[in-house]
Amino acid sequence: MNEPTRIRWGILGPGTIAKDFFAGALQSANGKVVAIGARNPAKSGLAEDFPGARIVDGYDALIDDPEIDAVYIATVHPLHAEWAIKAAEKGKHVLCEKPMGLSTAEADAMFEAARKAGTFMAEAYMYRLHPLTARIVELVKNGMVGDVRKIQSSFGFAKLPFDEGHRLFSNEMAGGGILDVGGYTTSMARLIAGIGTSSGVMEPAEVTALGHLGRTGVDEWTSGLLSFPNGIIAELSCSVSLEQENVLRILGTKGRIEVDQFWFAGGKPGGTSIIRIVHADGRQEEVPLVEPRHLYSFEVEAAGDAIRAGRTEFAYPGMSRADTLGNLRVMDKWRAAIGLEYEGEKHTTRTRTVRGDKLARKTSLVRSGRIDGLQKEISLAALGLMEFSTFSSAAIVLDAFFEAGGNLVDTAFLYGNGLQDRLVGEWMRSRGVRQETVVIAKGAHSPLCYPDVIGKQLTSSLERMGTDYVDIYFMHRDNPDIPVGEFVDAMDAEVKAGRIRGPIGGSNWTRERFEEAIAYAERAGKTKPSVLSNNFSLAEMVQPVWAGCISSSDDAWMRWLEENDVTNFAWSSQARGFFTDRAGRGKLDDLELARSWYSEGNFARRDRAIALGRKLGKDPIQIALAYVLAQKGRVIPLIGPRLLAELNHSLDAFSVTLSPGDVQWLRDGDPGESSAA
Repeated sequence: MNEPTRIRWGILGPGTIAKDFFAGALQSANGKVVAIGARNPAKSGLAEDFPGARIVDGYDALIDDPEIDAVYIATVHPLHAEWAIKAAEKGKHVLCEKPMGLSTAEADAMFEAARKAGTFMAEAYMYRLHPLTARIVELVKNGMVGDVRKIQSSFGFAKLPFDEGHRLFSNEMAGGGILDVGGYTTSMARLIAGIGTSSGVMEPAEVTALGHLGRTGVDEWTSGLLSFPNGIIAELSCSVSLEQENVLRILGTKGRIEVDQFWFAGGKPGGTSIIRIVHADGRQEEVPLVEPRHLYSFEVEAAGDAIRAGRTEFAYPGMSRADTLGNLRVMDKWRAAIGLEYEGEKHTTRTRTVRGDKLARKTSLVRSGRIDGLQKEISLAALGLMEFSTFSSAAIVLDAFFEAGGNLVDTAFLYGNGLQDRLVGEWMRSRGVRQETVVIAKGAHSPLCYPDVIGKQLTSSLERMGTDYVDIYFMHRDNPDIPVGEFVDAMDAEVKAGRIRGPIGGSNWTRERFEEAIAYAERAGKTKPSVLSNNFSLAEMVQPVWAGCISSSDDAWMRWLEENDVTNFAWSSQARGFFTDRAGRGKLDDLELARSWYSEGNFARRDRAIALGRKLGKDPIQIALAYVLAQKGRVIPLIGPRLLAELNHSLDAFSVTLSPGDVQWLRDGDPGESSAA
């Protein structure tokens, strides 16, 4: 029988971890390293460290090499995302050394590149593929220690002597304990907590942490505490300047499991691991696991098996894509709890896209148009930032939106106590795109809904954004107790001062109140309100999502918009998850969703969206967004993706063209001209 073709690996970055991977590949049954990509190929010792492998001049040359099937990313942390994305775009399979990215947002962008390319991509936590992990999972699953109640997991060492320039202590290179070794403790805790569940891992309900940031601005020692929905608590500790036990403990109702130096099993070259079981009565039992193969050979082999089988991620208990994203969400929260931000994540440093490019338009997927009162063209969808708490995560989505043709960004004085204003401003400054960007600002939300608040809050928003004007302005709420003319006067004053350079209007305003504002403006010679921001979606809002909210989804509203030449910038344009699997007849886990959107009429619309989606190869939520986009330009949807994958999924709705018959059928059920009839 012929030996199966081996996966030809290229290693990007010839550091210490690359040598470990190379040694592992030598003992794998299905892989071999054929090339090493080095930025300094003339460096002495490379040929000796990687015998038999070609030394390639530069990372671009490695991912362009036609003799390489898969790339192992072994660079410093800040380069993982850029080169994993570029490798996937070249059609290469990717195994990326941990951490996958600096954040959940980076890892998501990396996986999106692999999804588009149809290639394998995974995170290299080598311990997850070693037989020791599978054996521990088996012992816990079989009830060896009863019901698990607590997990204690540590991975820490003292890098001596202290070297301020070493990557472990460099903030610019994303050093410190959490990303380097804390991810091991987090990933194992989530694995143990999730034994017996459908996914095999569990996400914590709460994450708290304390830590010490040294003089170089990285976490030198830190501890996290996770609380899981099933009652399990995990104590995690990691460090780069403090020796720790490095013991895994799993404490249950009938005893505990302990493994010393768990992360390295029996040692990198192979050896014997000892699983120590301490029973409730004090008896101790040692379970040896002998594995002579190199620690890193298992991940090489598991990746090769997946690639040859046409899979795009590791099989359990390897780190799946969802597992990696869940792990990084915990690490994001851990970092936030101790105030750890890397220099490369700040807007003053991260001036290029996650791929390393200067920001520029790439497609016109997001269609554009014009509205009265604004000289610029605007994209026919607006991006909101309410889901973001860091510049680096927001920038990934903003960049992709801009590259796809989007330029309309939604923010408000109230959002995040000013955080979203700041994120919008930081992005525009770091990318140099203020003139190309159309900024929607909002102010005067109840209970502070008074004319004199408009200017004061706009001043704060402009200062936060670092700009001297906004393009579109909405009053965030109305106050019927105040004569509408006073509000029109206040907004008109900002238009005349040049601080609002486009249309004005109101969010969650009634038709009657808006008509009063228009009539007053025409009599007084003031700027006439011409934009609205009420709810509009295929599903009609049954009960207000928030107090004072107004839906404008019916025929009367659409006629009114047309007659008064008003554009509605629709919030909750996809009905806040009603068209996803979170909703359904009898599904009551999300009480807000049920209260605001559940009705037989809406379920019928959801059924029709599902049917049309099946015909067009789209998800129902994409059909729901396409329905909003088909409203003759009178409605512009506001979308609020949390990650690049969610943005791309929404943008795919722009490729859907609905006929007038489709639109009518989705809303009313009359087949008409529907392609789904």
